[in-house]
Amino acid sequence: MISIAQQTITLSGHLTMLNTPAIYTQGLQALSAGEWRVDCAQLASSDSSAVALLLAWLRAAQAKNCQLSVSGLPSSLLSLASLYGVDEMLPVQVTS
Repeated sequence: MISIAQQTITLSGHLTMLNTPAIYTQGLQALSAGEWRVDCAQLASSDSSAVALLLAWLRAAQAKNCQLSVSGLPSSLLSLASLYGVDEMLPVQVTS
């Protein structure tokens, strides 16, 4: 599931290859100039399509001159990104 408010895209529930295309489109339509954050803290589960989604939004944000950061990234999703060698490409915000 996706919700968008105040320059934040919040992902929740299950993010899999079945629902990623629709979520990608909704997020892409929302991205505009400025600073945006993708909050993943409420994700219950995800697969490798979530990594592709984040990278695609990052690429789109750069094309639109947006700043995009990711927060609340579950360790399982970070592990997938690391496995694919793209973890350093994700602009992950560290919260204390």
